[in-house]
Amino acid sequence: MIAALAMLASCKQENNNERTANYPPIPVTYPETAEQDVVDEYFGEKVPDPYRWLEVDTAAAVEEWVKAENEVTFGYLEKIPFREDVRERYEELFNYPKFSAPFQVGEYYFFSKNDGLQNQSVIYRQKGLDGKPEVFIDPNAISPDGTTSINIIGVSDDNKYVAVSRQDAGSDWQQIHVYEVESMNKLPDELKWVKFSGASFWKDGFFYSRYPEPAPGTELSGNNLFHSIYYHKLGDPQENDKLIFMDKANPTYYHFGGVTEDGRYFVLYQAPGTDGYATLYKDLEADSEFVTLFEGYSNKSSVVHNIGSKFLVLTDIDAPNYRLIEVDINDPSPANWKDVIPESENLLQAVNTGGGKLFANYLEKATDRIYQMEYDGSGKKEIKLPGVGSANAPGGREEYKTLFYSFTSFLYPPSIFKYDVETGESSLFQETKLKFNPEEYVEKQVTYKSKDGTEVTMFLVHKKDLPMDGLNPCLLYGYGGFNISLTPSFSTSRIMLLENGGVFAMPNLRGGGEYGEKWHQDGMLMKKQNVFDDFIAAAEYLIAEGYTSKEKLAIQGGSNGGLLVGACMTQRPDLFAVALPAVGVMDMLRYHKFTVGKGWIPEYGSSEESEEMFRYLLSYSPYHNLKPGTEYPATLVTTADHDDRVVPAHSFKFAAKLQKCQAGDKPVLIRIETDAGHGAGKPTSKIIDEQADIYSFLFYNTNTPVKYGKLKK
Repeated sequence: MIAALAMLASCKQENNNERTANYPPIPVTYPETAEQDVVDEYFGEKVPDPYRWLEVDTAAAVEEWVKAENEVTFGYLEKIPFREDVRERYEELFNYPKFSAPFQVGEYYFFSKNDGLQNQSVIYRQKGLDGKPEVFIDPNAISPDGTTSINIIGVSDDNKYVAVSRQDAGSDWQQIHVYEVESMNKLPDELKWVKFSGASFWKDGFFYSRYPEPAPGTELSGNNLFHSIYYHKLGDPQENDKLIFMDKANPTYYHFGGVTEDGRYFVLYQAPGTDGYATLYKDLEADSEFVTLFEGYSNKSSVVHNIGSKFLVLTDIDAPNYRLIEVDINDPSPANWKDVIPESENLLQAVNTGGGKLFANYLEKATDRIYQMEYDGSGKKEIKLPGVGSANAPGGREEYKTLFYSFTSFLYPPSIFKYDVETGESSLFQETKLKFNPEEYVEKQVTYKSKDGTEVTMFLVHKKDLPMDGLNPCLLYGYGGFNISLTPSFSTSRIMLLENGGVFAMPNLRGGGEYGEKWHQDGMLMKKQNVFDDFIAAAEYLIAEGYTSKEKLAIQGGSNGGLLVGACMTQRPDLFAVALPAVGVMDMLRYHKFTVGKGWIPEYGSSEESEEMFRYLLSYSPYHNLKPGTEYPATLVTTADHDDRVVPAHSFKFAAKLQKCQAGDKPVLIRIETDAGHGAGKPTSKIIDEQADIYSFLFYNTNTPVKYGKLKK
């Protein structure tokens, strides 16, 4: 009996050895980062900022620092023995055709497609659903290095023209160009200094949003002011464009909008930042002044469609889970509003129109449900999705009766479905096929309690029959902010984690939009700590339930999610093995001083508005809460030199200070991509390189055996 038990213990140890490794530390010598005697005073408290000089992204000294840090980072990554195996596997997984849902432009259908490893997706058109696809615009031919992305942002009412945006090197700055649909010729029109804009056609031109031309040298870091609406007439030079709306009293506000489908009204949204906004409209036929329909800035009310003077509006007024109301602009008082889709227990996250119908998109426990209705809310019927996951509601012009939508989940690659408005039937239009078997894995949703007792849902994905013994590497990913919902999505890079016995975990943190506006508000401003508590509680749940251990747990997030990672690793450095903050907001005292950062004040608050807010921001600001002599997780910070959304100075300063504070031999690296931005439009080659490096770093610093290439043997 004793011998049998000893043999069983020996077999278990051998099995465990197959699931964990003991990689030796890779020595790192960090560049010396100069410190300067820079001190700011807030409400009588002096706050040092010794790395302020790293904010000047164009300075020669900063360029040298970037070069030196990248040399250290890539020198470390090159020493990871399976790095090339991981990259080869990821390239193999990534190499499959990717399609967007088609949309109709007269007798043509437009869609984008990437054959597999093309740096940018190519825009195609085809005549009719059975026509032969033709290349309309190939960004790869325009930019051989793959750093130019192009998207269609507007279609003329007569279907003769499309407007496209061009973005270079990942910057938020856009150029707008116009193409003729039939001939596919590019017109001479070229509009510059555009940001956060579509192109809404009306008569012989279109409306768009832009900033004044920035001063030379400030294009990627200067404070953008006076976001305004212009009208461009086709064929005219940009200097002749007509200013439609500028708010000189509020230079930091954003302005965007579009023309209603009947061409009668221009609807304008005026936003101090990323939260509430005012809604205005202008009668284009009468060329009247703008009329305020909904005052700013406590709520969010967007016009979905209009039937003459009756506007269908998606709003959170008296409805934190949103409702669709009918507002007659001839008598817009709240007493005259009519509920078309009343508020329910589930979030009404979007309403589209198409084919003369409404399409309501609900979130139920952070997964999508879609229903078709009449304009008055009657005739509700569900569009049956292929599973539990994420889908976008169909949409299009009233005369189009064939619409499209996509569906995906953690294990279901994005697939396109054709929807017949008149019959209500869906059919698979474009299926995605990959080199992996989803039947080997399971996706599920659990509920856990946060620090204050609030119940939080979390998605989990892993191999079936995975042992719950704490030996599994785990990637905990989060965001938690700006009313953004994290729903099931497919990622080829995560397959590498799953293949190597890992667990992917994604909680629906407060601050997000998954459970309505109250859920969002419970994670913003003076309640931001709830977001970090939710994330830390998720980590503790995963450890307590045996999914992983603190020696195997990695945390990841980008942008506001980078702030999440930075705050949690400074508050609980003992809880995580690896931290992966990407393009994060790390300096909460100065974030509003760069590019579009002031737009986040409604979400975060500002260090200058009150002493209470200053002290609250200081209490969790990642850069300011790093403490010397602390052992922080192995950290790989990622950012890019053309990120003009969250300027790279955040990551530069955080990494420099973290390298100085780090105790022990866990690495602190910063990987700075060149000719790339906040993430959108990043070429395939850079995506593959970056993700391979991130997963190699994760596997090495969680002692995860990698089952690729030579290492299989």
